[in-house]
Amino acid sequence: MKCPFCSTLDTKVIDSRMNQNGDLTRRRRECPKCQGRFTTYERVEEVMPLVVKKDGRREPFLRDKISDGIKKACQKRSVATQKVEELLEQIEKKIQNLGLQEIPTRTIGQMVMEELHPLDKVAYVRFASVYREFRDVDDFVAELQDHLGVKNEISPSGT
Repeated sequence: MKCPFCSTLDTKVIDSRMNQNGDLTRRRRECPKCQGRFTTYERVEEVMPLVVKKDGRREPFLRDKISDGIKKACQKRSVATQKVEELLEQIEKKIQNLGLQEIPTRTIGQMVMEELHPLDKVAYVRFASVYREFRDVDDFVAELQDHLGVKNEISPSGT
């Protein structure tokens, strides 16, 4: 690591500490030439795949887009912010572990639904309604019937 004071390339680490999440390392360094001390932060570079949209466009993976969708689905529900963060981390890890260069939005949406389902059933249905583009009440009823394992004994219109 280059010394910010004298530009010497050979510095030594005198202390290292990880943050609580374990994804960031803080290092105190010292330059043997000028005795200058400085702090560096080290994080693993996470290479995320491009997201392939329904229309074929490709965009960079943006955690905030998934986060916004999950937060909207969880609005006015008793889902802790920490649980949403954990859910987001799980989804990101799953995506990284796939090792793909590109991932379809439908795959990401399916992952979100799989993680939301055990967390909050209402949030799951809300997210599914947007993700699967429900057009009317019949689509909601069909999703609820699938979710609850109910056979279609009564038509969605009540007849």
